[in-house]
Parts: sequence; structure tokens; C-alpha cells
Amino acid sequence: MSRLSDIANQLVAPGKGILAADESTGTIKKRFDTIGLASTETSRRDYREMLFGADEAMSQYISGVILFDETIRQSASDGTPFVEMLRANNALAGIKVDTGAKPMSGFADETVTEGLDGLRDRLNEYAALGATFAKWRGVIAIGENKPTRGSIHANAHALARYAALCQEAGIVPIVEPEVLADGKPGDHTIEVCERVTTDTLAEVFEELRLAGVELDGIILKPNMVIPGVNGPKVSVEEVAERTVRTLKATVPAIVPGIAFLSGGQTCEQASANLSAMHNLGKLPWGLTFSYGRALQADALAAWAGKPENVEAARRAFIHRAKMNSLASQGQWAAELDRAA
Repeated sequence: MSRLSDIANQLVAPGKGILAADESTGTIKKRFDTIGLASTETSRRDYREMLFGADEAMSQYISGVILFDETIRQSASDGTPFVEMLRANNALAGIKVDTGAKPMSGFADETVTEGLDGLRDRLNEYAALGATFAKWRGVIAIGENKPTRGSIHANAHALARYAALCQEAGIVPIVEPEVLADGKPGDHTIEVCERVTTDTLAEVFEELRLAGVELDGIILKPNMVIPGVNGPKVSVEEVAERTVRTLKATVPAIVPGIAFLSGGQTCEQASANLSAMHNLGKLPWGLTFSYGRALQADALAAWAGKPENVEAARRAFIHRAKMNSLASQGQWAAELDRAA
């Protein structure tokens, strides 16, 4: 195995998943607004320190953490760099490297993710700071007359160029093409999501092939196949069946693992749907989680920005991490989730 393959396999080790703690300054402000906390460099540090200091979660259930540019440079209140704090619990440090989805010229209400300019130099800097993997998110919206082939192709091409640059720098790329569940109007059916997700993943892997990306040294981070947030409700079993069918049709077996995002789902739904996929027989790749809000929401509410709430918040985070660890092994159950 190559070093990239070794890292990728470590990220999808059985029973472990990836914590997405790469919220931009703007996004984390919105999260802090829900608890009435001002977003400052110190409050953002304290929040990440609360999460990363939950040793039981970090050592047993989390294989890696995706960081933001500010966060990978920060240290805990005692001066320990966050990267070293993670390393002490055998968790790898990752880094978000895209600069966000921007309006795509000539394509109404569609976006293409930017950040390729200067990426080679930034990746080399991040590697020196301790990053061993990276993340880039392409956004595909469903709506009237969209997505277009042009937007799918543009985002797939950008993902492939990013992935190739990561591997050149010795960094494992997380390839994240997200078909939105919560875009406007968000009333599409699960059948539409399956079709768009299949088309998107097929285009992504064609672009990765053309870019010469080593597929045994990547992690795929896709959406699950679910209806829009305002669409017709479906069963957990249908989500699992359609998602696995889509992956089997598009994802080469050489890919080490698939770490799902949780967009459009509650914390419990994200766990239930992931767990159900493991009941569909043996699969060629590991299936696990790379959740942000679905791992953090309960902990954020419990913390509320108060030092006296740190331990309670860590218990909430540990619980969600454990539930998703069980889900990544097909062992999650609602009664276990609600017993805490």
C-alpha cells in the first residue's frame, strides 16, 4: 500500500469516522447565534477545545478532524497546538481548502466551488502544519431545470483538479460532491435525488480518472440518497437501498471508504440511515460518517458558551460519536440512542 492508501484506510477504520469541524467564520457565527454567543477567535478556540478535549470520543470513535484555516493554526488554552492535541488521541488532522461555492457565470442559480488558484502552495503549507488529508465540497442543487450538465461537469472537474494537487502534496483528498437536500424549494422526491446523485458521482469518477488520481488514496464524501427536506417522506430502508444501489453503480471498489455527510437529516436520522446500509450485505468499501452538525448540535446546545458546561457538552458529543460509531458497524438502535 502507498502512504496515501494507508492514511485513507486509517480514516475509515472500523468503528471510526471523521468529525467535520471546518465551519467557516461566517458559518460558526450562525451556530453561535443560536446560543447567544459572540463569535470571536477566543470563543471559537474554546468551542473546538471543548470538542477535541473529549478524549473518549476522539480516541475511540473519531479517526480524523477536518479543520478550518484558523483552527489548524490555533492552540488550546494551555498552549498545546490543536494538531498535537488530535495526534495524542491518534486522530489525523485534515483541512478544508476550497474557498466556497460561487455563482457560476451563465448558469442561473447554480454554483461552482472555487479555490484552485494557489492551492499547490497552500497544500504544502498545510502539510507542514500537520495536515494529512483535505476536503473540497462541490455543491449540486436540485430545482427547476437544474442541475445542468454544465454545473455537474464544472464541479466534478474542480474536484478532480483539487484531488490531484492533494496527492501531489502527499495529502489524501476527501472528495465531497453534495447533492443538496435543503436547496430551494427542496421538495424533490427520493427518485430525483437518486438520479442526480448517480449522474454526479459518475461524472466525478470520470474526471478523477482523467486527472490521474489514485483512487486507493481518496475518501468519497457524498450525500445519502434522500428526498428534499420538503419532499415526500420515505423509510430508512428505502434510503439505505437507494444509496447503496447508487454507490454500487458509480464507485469503483478500489476506493477505500465512503464517509457520508449528514445534510438534510436530523442527528438520529443520519445514524439510522447509515446503520441500515450495513444490513444490505457485504460491500466493497467501508461506509462511515463525516458529520459536522449531526455530531456537534447537541454538544453546542449543552455548552452554550459557558465554562461550567464543558463536561456536559463533552458527554453529549461522546454520545453522538458513539452512536455513529455503532451506525458505521450496523449496530445502531433507537433505544440505545434515546437511553442516554
